[in-house]
Parts: sequence; structure tokens; C-alpha cells
Amino acid sequence: MSPRAAWLLEALGFTDVSHYLGGISDWSAAALPIGGHLAEELTIGALARRDVTTCHLGDPVDGILERMGREAYAACFVLNEEGVLLGRIYRSDLRAGRGPTAADAMRPGPSTYRPDMTAGDMLARMREHNLHTAPVTTSDGKLVGLVRRRDLARAVEPEGHPVITP
Repeated sequence: MSPRAAWLLEALGFTDVSHYLGGISDWSAAALPIGGHLAEELTIGALARRDVTTCHLGDPVDGILERMGREAYAACFVLNEEGVLLGRIYRSDLRAGRGPTAADAMRPGPSTYRPDMTAGDMLARMREHNLHTAPVTTSDGKLVGLVRRRDLARAVEPEGHPVITP
């Protein structure tokens, strides 16, 4: 909230008041509680799968490919020590021999989406761009998880009937 709003709440007797510099979008994208009509919206952060395959820049590709097979994902997210998403490696990249380490094999800078994006908006975007999965990150780039189009469709469309959008 703004400093002015924080001061007003304190003047009204509230004691646990904070001035959050990132703004409401950043606040809700960090999965912090919000009120109002937006609190009722289903978001991709709530639907993102957290059990994704991850690795670090120096990890050997042989081990990554083996883990991807066990974990049943077609991609591995390359993270730094703080959990920031640096790149994405597809199984096909590893099979094609794109280098001995994750740093050599990864595709840097994947497109990411914030956890506060509504499930309906994300589903429309994924259909428009023919995406099946998309990484979800916080505003500072930390990986939240992976959202899948089929999970969004199940959550958004009543009883399996597609919602027609203009």
C-alpha cells in the first residue's frame, strides 16, 4: 500500500501495517493475501505444479536426462543457487548432444508468467500461441512451478465443455 494509506490505517488504530514497495501486482504475484474481487479469481500460481525437474548450470547432461526420464517431464529448468530461472532444457536438446553441462545445453531466458495471472487469461494465451506448458516465476525470477494447459482447461471449463472466447 502507499505510504499515505499506511499512515491513515495507523491513525485509525491498526498496528500491523506495512508499506510494500512492489505494489499490489507484485504482492499478489508473491502469493501474499489480497482482498476484494481479485481474491476470488483462480490464478496460475494456485495451479502451478511444483514437482518440476530442476538442475544447475554445472550439472552434467547425462544425469539430467536420466532424472527427466524418471520424473516424466520433457524439460528441465536451470536455476541458480537462489532458485532464479536461468534457462530451460528440453529432452530433445539433451539427446541431440547440446553440450556436456546444463549451461551448454540450456535455452536461456524462457518466457515466464506471474503467479497472479488468472487461469482463464493464461488458458486463452496458451491456446493462442499453441503452448502446452509455461513456467511461473515471481517478479524477481524465482521459479514457482509449471502450469499446464490441460490443468487450466479442467479448472476453467465447466464439466469439460470449452468456454467460447471472442
